Formats: sequence, C-alpha cells, structure tokens
Amino acid sequence: MQISQIQTIPEVINVLKVLTTGVLAFLFAFAITPFWTNILYKHKLGIKIKKKSVSGEKLKYVSKLHAKKEGTPTMGGAIVWFAVFILVYVSHFIFPVLAKWFDINFLARLDFLSRSQVWLPLFALVASGILGLFDDIMSVRNWGSNKGGGMRFAMRFWWLFAIACIGAWWFYSKLGWDQLHIPAMGDFSIGLWYVPLFIFVIIFTAFSSNETDGLDGLNGGVLLMAFSSFTIITFFQNKVDLSAFCAAISGALLAFLWFNIYPARFFMGDTGAVSLGTTLGVVAMLSNSVLALFVIVFIYILESGSAAIQIFSKKYLGKKVFLAAPIHHHFEAMGWPEPKIVMRAWIFTMLTALLGVILGILGMD
Repeated sequence: MQISQIQTIPEVINVLKVLTTGVLAFLFAFAITPFWTNILYKHKLGIKIKKKSVSGEKLKYVSKLHAKKEGTPTMGGAIVWFAVFILVYVSHFIFPVLAKWFDINFLARLDFLSRSQVWLPLFALVASGILGLFDDIMSVRNWGSNKGGGMRFAMRFWWLFAIACIGAWWFYSKLGWDQLHIPAMGDFSIGLWYVPLFIFVIIFTAFSSNETDGLDGLNGGVLLMAFSSFTIITFFQNKVDLSAFCAAISGALLAFLWFNIYPARFFMGDTGAVSLGTTLGVVAMLSNSVLALFVIVFIYILESGSAAIQIFSKKYLGKKVFLAAPIHHHFEAMGWPEPKIVMRAWIFTMLTALLGVILGILGMD
C-alpha cells in the first residue's frame, strides 16, 4: 500500500498525529533539559530537607533517610509544561507554514490547539506551573512567612481553588456540562453539584500528586502512566486533539524521567507535581471519565489517605498508624530500598491504569 493510500484513512492519520506529537515532546523536553539543569545547578536552586512536619513535630525517619539529597536541584517539572506549551505553539503557528513551504500536508495535521479540547487543560497546566515555580523559588530561597520558606498551605490551597473554580465555571456555565458518566449505566445530570465535584477532583489530583512526589521517579512514573491512559481513552472518544495533548505530556514526562530516576539529577518540584496533577483532573473532567481517573491513579488515594489517617490518628488518638506518612515513606522506614518502592508503585499503577482504561473504554456509548 502506498503512502498516499494510507493518508486517505482518517483513523491512521489520527494515530500518527498522536504518536508523532508524543515523540516530538520527548525530543524537545530532552533537548532543553541540559540547559535548564545548568541553570538550576548554577544558581544552586536545590531542596532543603525538612527537619520538622507542618505541625512542628520532628521528622524521625524522612529527614535521616533523605539527608543525602540535600541540595539536589528542584523545579525539574518545569521542563514538562514548558516543552508542551512550546510544542502547542509550534504545532499551531509554525507547522502549517512549514507544511506550505515543503508541501508536507502531515505537518499541518499535527496542530492540536483546539478551543473545545485543549484550551482549558493548557491554561491549567501553564498557570499552575508558573505559580508552582514561584512557590519552589520561595522555598529554595527561604522567602515567605512559612517556616522553611515557600507559600503557606492555605495560600497554595486558595490559588488552586481559584483555578478549579474558573474551570468549574467554564464547564458548567459556558459549556453547559452537568453530567456524570457512570460506566455501564450512562450519563446522569447532577445539576449544580457538578461544580463542587469539579473542584474536588482538581484539588484531589493536585495535592495527591504533590504528596506522591517524595521519591526519585515515583510521581513521574505514575503521571506518565496516567496521561498515557488518558491518551488512549480520549482517542477512543474521538477527542484527537486532547489525546495528542495527553501524548505530549507523556512524551515530555518520559524525557523528565530519564533524569529523575534514582539517583535523581533533579526533582519535579511543585511546578511539576501540582501543575500536572491539576491538568490530569481537568483532562478527566473534559473526557467525563472521573470514575476511571480514580481507578487509574488509585495510588493517589493510598498516598493521600495514608497522610490523612496519620494526621487524624496523631491529633485525636495520640498515636501514629504508620512509621511515616505518606505511605511510601512508611515503606522506607521499614527498610525497603527506594528503587524497590518506586518500581513496585509503578507496577501497581500499571495494573490500575490498565483497569482504568478498560473501564473508560467499556463505559462509552
């Protein structure tokens, strides 16, 4: 079969668009990483290992186990959202011009900036990424009223809440969305309850992503599998531009992981963990796949749940349930090597991601 014949098949073109976008994002993120890494090392933008918890209690295990990571650069997650943002710009403004110059129609087809599918998740990615970047800089430079530098929890919560409210308002008022999809049962109108659901999902994914970002490569791998899962789900929903957007994030995350696996050359930071968690929630709402989301990132429920249980138990029962929280630190305190914890978390997420994709696809009309 000749290439000209293949290009008449829309499904094949869409598959090539999604895959090519993922590869381009990987290559671009990989290319800019040395430049960004040099900036981080040159200006000594490294983390400070916390000695005390938010409540002021001395950290018995974590500070000791992670002492050797002191000074390792943070803000590596900026590579992901910056690479995706630039690729969106290039695909929309540069590729169509190149397609005319070199008579390569496929280049023009790589444009994936669409108002209905990509504008909102792109806004969430870049806006929360920039805010997270400021938080990381404040933490490194010991700026702010928070002990150890950085924004107070309340401030981070409220700016994330503001982003979630903007998204909820856009979906409910502008797009007229008020339905929750339950696989094998259909869509159910929940009216105004859609707004708090949207806000809860965004806050959950943002803070759970941040909680999980505690070991080399842990959250990067989880997010890679999550966005890869939504690349498949949204493609089957015929949301090709959103699928390409998820593929771009997956490709950039793969490049990030090359440098973030144990021992990490840099860490993700809030600019990566919070922005990617926020965007993941927006993608789940945009694809009406909330239940599939909670299956795919079930590890986020375990991470955030363990932290919540630990705080509740210490405050009201006067004892700890886990040696350390969230749960990946508990396994560290038990003596598990860091790479073993990460690898097993990845394997666990691979399984839940597969189940989530099955749920997401089977749940379609």
